[in-house]
Amino acid sequence: MIPALNPITAATQALSTFSSVGANTSGLSSSLTSALSPGTTSTPSSPFSDLLVDAVGQVNKLEEQANAAVTGLMTGSGVDVHQAMIATQKESMAFELALAVRNKAVAAYQQVIGMQF
Repeated sequence: MIPALNPITAATQALSTFSSVGANTSGLSSSLTSALSPGTTSTPSSPFSDLLVDAVGQVNKLEEQANAAVTGLMTGSGVDVHQAMIATQKESMAFELALAVRNKAVAAYQQVIGMQF
């Protein structure tokens, strides 16, 4: 017989796994506990969402740099062809990585939604 899983226990075990990998989850663990306990009004911090926001910001910055390099190449303002190509390839690779992370997150979300408790 398979024992029933308690979501709080599963979340705590997942957080301890992440902390053993080296991520700082002590704040996340206390935030998770306060978010799950009724009657709290504090907003939990979410380092994972901060990480995603920073990553999207970096991809956006690379896109702006690539656009500036291509525009500089087209206007003849001192940008070499190889500089423009390197900038566009950096932007392309960063976007593909962000897209792959998004696809993995969506797949994980769909898998969690499909679980039966």
